[in-house]
Amino acid sequence: MNNRKNDAIRLIALGGVGEIGKNMYLTEVDGDIFVVDAGLMFPENEMLGIDIVIPDISYLTENKDRVKAIFLTHGHEDHIGALSYVLRKINAPVYGTRLTLALAKAKLKEQEFKGNADFREIHSDSVVTFDSAEVSFFKTNHSIPDSVGVCIHTSEGAIVHTGDFKFDQAASRLYKPEIGKIAQIGEKGVLCLLSDSTEAEKPGYTTSDATVTRELSDTFYNAQGRIIAACFASDLNRIQHIFDSAAETMRKVAVVGRSLQRIYDIALELGYLEIQEDIIIPITDIEKYQNDEIVILTTGNQGEPIEVLQKMAKQAHPQVNIQKGDTVLFAATPLRGSEVFIYKTIDMLYRAGANVIAGKQTVQASSHGSQEELKFMINMMNPKFFIPVHGEYKMLQAHKKVALSCGIPEDHIYIPDRGDVIEIKNGAFRSTEKVPAGNVLIDGIGVGDVGNIVLRDRKLLSQDGILIVVVTLNKAERRIAAGPEIISRGFVYVRESEKLMEEAAGIVRDIVEKRISKQSFDWSSLKQDMRDSLNYYLFEKTKRRPMIMPIIMEV
Repeated sequence: MNNRKNDAIRLIALGGVGEIGKNMYLTEVDGDIFVVDAGLMFPENEMLGIDIVIPDISYLTENKDRVKAIFLTHGHEDHIGALSYVLRKINAPVYGTRLTLALAKAKLKEQEFKGNADFREIHSDSVVTFDSAEVSFFKTNHSIPDSVGVCIHTSEGAIVHTGDFKFDQAASRLYKPEIGKIAQIGEKGVLCLLSDSTEAEKPGYTTSDATVTRELSDTFYNAQGRIIAACFASDLNRIQHIFDSAAETMRKVAVVGRSLQRIYDIALELGYLEIQEDIIIPITDIEKYQNDEIVILTTGNQGEPIEVLQKMAKQAHPQVNIQKGDTVLFAATPLRGSEVFIYKTIDMLYRAGANVIAGKQTVQASSHGSQEELKFMINMMNPKFFIPVHGEYKMLQAHKKVALSCGIPEDHIYIPDRGDVIEIKNGAFRSTEKVPAGNVLIDGIGVGDVGNIVLRDRKLLSQDGILIVVVTLNKAERRIAAGPEIISRGFVYVRESEKLMEEAAGIVRDIVEKRISKQSFDWSSLKQDMRDSLNYYLFEKTKRRPMIMPIIMEV
């Protein structure tokens, strides 16, 4: 390992703390910056019209000459989805395992990245050497193969980023964690552990994949008609289980969903999915088989597989619709905020005649470790300092309690906010300053051009609609040449509110005539008067506050 004495070590989370997704963590060693993950987050309900959310990387762009490398722990979008936006601003090599880099390259292509990216493949035994530190890796058990933890070795001890992990004793070959190597890292000395907190509130152990496999097999054997299985396209472990159960029960699998095809092709080509070729059929061929010989696999990102199921339940899908006797299997863990959407979908599926299997932990097993597995990681690593990451604040708090139960002193644990700079120097551990960190909203091709004011306007429009007031003035003759004309969208049904519209037009006419009769007036104050008066009048009459847009033209 590197014998250089490291004077200053700083840790910064630009995302992934106080939230689910958008994972991005910085480790600074003597000024060199090492980035771990560059993930996106899917928009929350109040982010109207937003496609995705990425971290604010202004601190990185200001210090781009110091960025030595970007390390990717695995290929899920909450860890690689923002990479193209980072590489547009920062020229740094990207290190990842074979599958992770293949998925990252496909994501860059999907996001129309035009630049040159320096991808460097590593495996769990790789060691990458820099002037200030050396970086090694260890395999972890997650829902996608080739997942690794990242270990940045300094003279003061290792900085360990676990990535996403659990410890499943029944994990198959592609998913086995390197427990021995993790223990060795702990024996050599871990200065600080940054660990996955997603399931820190859940006691015990996460459900084993052996239980999932058994439950899926039982479901497949007992289903009388077609099976329609919904899961996320990047959950390769669950997709493998579905194909295995289909092969076991002599069923054919038809795939619905664009997102799977990209990931499926990459995983199959690289040997990360083991599927018999004759098991897959085109969706157009399902009529050639008996209902009990068919599995329809629908996948996608975020809510996409659920949206497809809704279309099927409404008999509105162009290729396949729910019919009486179908068994619908939810093999996707609900994302935060999507529970109501899923319950509504389940109700629709039952109405369409399907039997729905959902809400069972045995088929929706998490890919993150519960409390006992988190304790296992902490005890093996035996870190001097501990920082819970990857989770909402309540999850970070729960992980802190887990760390306390493992004997880590409270003053050696820090729950970070985005942008907090945590410095480890001369054996001390403290937060020193804050760097810019927040959300950058992606809407179409716009990056960061939608801010809080635009979102506020969208929210207002969605709640009470818009009222546009058009007036044409003859300024020379000091009179109204045309109008006022009032256009309403999303506020009231105009044909049934003619009196309201006429009175509103009268209010505008009075204001304009009063203003233009004066020697001098300005457009901005006239518009503000129109807004204020209409706002007051319309709220009195309707108890609604539409967005009011006055447009004044001059002839």
